[in-house]
Amino acid sequence: MVSIRALTTALITLLVTGVMSLPGWALPISSGDRLRIFVPADDELPEGDRLQLSGVYEINLDGNLLFPFVTPIAASGLEAEEIEQRLRNSLIENGFFRDDRFQISVQVLQWAPVQVTVAGEVFNPGRVLINTLPLTDRDGRPRPRAQELINTTGEAPSERFLSAAIRSVGGLKPNADIRNIRLIRGKQEQIIDLSGAFTGEPVDDVPLIAGDQVIVPQLETPQIALVRPSQLTPNEIPVIMSNLSEPARRGSQILTMPYGTRLSQVVVAANCAGGNKVTNAKRRVSLVQTDRLTGQTRVSDYAVERLLRTASRNSENPFLMPQDSVVCYDSTVSTASGVLGFVSDIFAPFFLIQRLFENND
Repeated sequence: MVSIRALTTALITLLVTGVMSLPGWALPISSGDRLRIFVPADDELPEGDRLQLSGVYEINLDGNLLFPFVTPIAASGLEAEEIEQRLRNSLIENGFFRDDRFQISVQVLQWAPVQVTVAGEVFNPGRVLINTLPLTDRDGRPRPRAQELINTTGEAPSERFLSAAIRSVGGLKPNADIRNIRLIRGKQEQIIDLSGAFTGEPVDDVPLIAGDQVIVPQLETPQIALVRPSQLTPNEIPVIMSNLSEPARRGSQILTMPYGTRLSQVVVAANCAGGNKVTNAKRRVSLVQTDRLTGQTRVSDYAVERLLRTASRNSENPFLMPQDSVVCYDSTVSTASGVLGFVSDIFAPFFLIQRLFENND
């Protein structure tokens, strides 16, 4: 019979092996990343093959590290420590160095920009380039060109994470299922919960590599908690406003409003409300919304006074989305008054001429 101790040891070994075989998602290397590799034992190579192995190496488009004397090492998706171990083992197995003395160091010199695709419930789905290299450093000084960076070390890739990719495509829509975001890397897939970005809880904001695919699932019911500025949503949105009503006469313009602004707030900001209650209380406003994916346009009409009085009702006071259009119309009283004023302006010169003739008589 198998002893309890042996069975326990086997289970622990199985669990450790399973954990170690899981894909590493923390700070992975990607195509274009530059590594500084230091080999102290360069002089131990055979006389005819001696060269300086230490230097700067860039991961190629296939995700491989090309190093002298060994076959290409698949580096994309691995951490620097894993690449270091694979490179060391490969050099030892090929007989270039002795295991008991050989040491090697692999460090990230520069994190490259990476292209990823983001689909689903985001405002501008598609392929984006994240972690683009800035032209200046933190002190505002011009950065040297890539080949001149050999004396620096790689900084943390703050813009090569999942949240940065979502921001690059305009942010999350209200219907986004933020608890079940899918990250697909080759044949591997991980489900990620980003709800902590809105609740203040820890967020599993994983780093990305070139070729990653992010899919944001859709919920049937919009989540009001998502309609506000955050790390995963827009800070501001453009709203197209047309207001030719009295007393504004402002014409068409684009207003920049905080994300989470409601229609009632835009109506007030655009000067569509207020003034003479007798003539202005029955003004109307139309909200024009276009689905960017289907191209379908929907127009909804609201009475301004009712909109302001029922602003707390979510169904009657919608949130504004990027590129929505708001059109203000005069009330019936204002329209009639304008018509009478227009007629009066036309006939005023004739009345003036008539009075001049009457005075001459």
